Amino acid sequence: MRAQRSRIITIATLLLVITGLAGVLTILLRSSGGPAHAPGRPAPKQAQQIDLAHEVADYTSRFGPGHGYVQPGPADREDIAAAVGLLLDGHRDQAERRLAQRDFTVRTVVDRPSGRRFVEVADRTDPAAAPRGWGRVYLDLDHRPSWSVQVPHPGFDLGTEQVGVRVLRGRPGGVLVIAGAHRKAGIGNSADVAHRTDTVFHAICAELARRGMPGIQLHGFAASAAPGYDVIASTGAGSAGRQDGRDLADALRGHGFRVCRAWARSCPLEGLTNVQGQVADADHVPFLHVEFSPGVRAGGPPAERAAAAIAEITRRWAGRPVRQ
Repeated sequence: MRAQRSRIITIATLLLVITGLAGVLTILLRSSGGPAHAPGRPAPKQAQQIDLAHEVADYTSRFGPGHGYVQPGPADREDIAAAVGLLLDGHRDQAERRLAQRDFTVRTVVDRPSGRRFVEVADRTDPAAAPRGWGRVYLDLDHRPSWSVQVPHPGFDLGTEQVGVRVLRGRPGGVLVIAGAHRKAGIGNSADVAHRTDTVFHAICAELARRGMPGIQLHGFAASAAPGYDVIASTGAGSAGRQDGRDLADALRGHGFRVCRAWARSCPLEGLTNVQGQVADADHVPFLHVEFSPGVRAGGPPAERAAAAIAEITRRWAGRPVRQ
């Protein structure tokens, strides 16, 4: 009887020791930025339920020409882009601290329509009377990010931000980068992020390109600029995305769109001076510059078909190895 009680006490003691060691190991992993903070396994934080399309529409509805943009300094651009890189590497706590120094917030959101989790990086001045207009980023938390969809002219190229949301929802592993102001918000062309390298938008996109992440950038053209076409597809200044561009053009045509292929003929708005495309070309990373007519950007079935065509390309980008 005494021996049996001794064995029970010994087993109970061992269980307590094992449980304690497991708890210590969990704490060490979390504090070291290990698996508990890896992409797709973020640090446990309260996730807010949103409709991403409504959230983005509310955000961009405040944009207008002549106001809402402040030129960022070099340290601002570098720190924000580096913090996005930390998020991609799974170091959320470090990223949050660095972003807080630049007055940016980080939160986890759940997009109700898709059921997907994203981390939102937002400028704290967005709702202020005088916002800086430095933009917003959404990163997939359920899959390792491996490609981006970029919206440089929200509020100017009307509807491109909503096509961007559809593209992000269309395939896993995406990063949505949205400029934070109207194209004509700043002095001169200072807020035209597609043609300026001194913006937060460009710094983030350059960081993604440096990591080898392909990108598709969404624009809009007036119907009179390219009569007879619904879409102008280009690879910008580079050719690394040429096959992706051909396949995208085929997919768009398969969904009923008339496509001008910039590598095959002379098209307006080819994006040759687009600075994000130039950086992607320097890093030998696929980059697609896509212009949509007003009818496609208006929403409804045309926008759904456009996003479905793009999803055929982002499917091959999902899970692509990226550099740190």
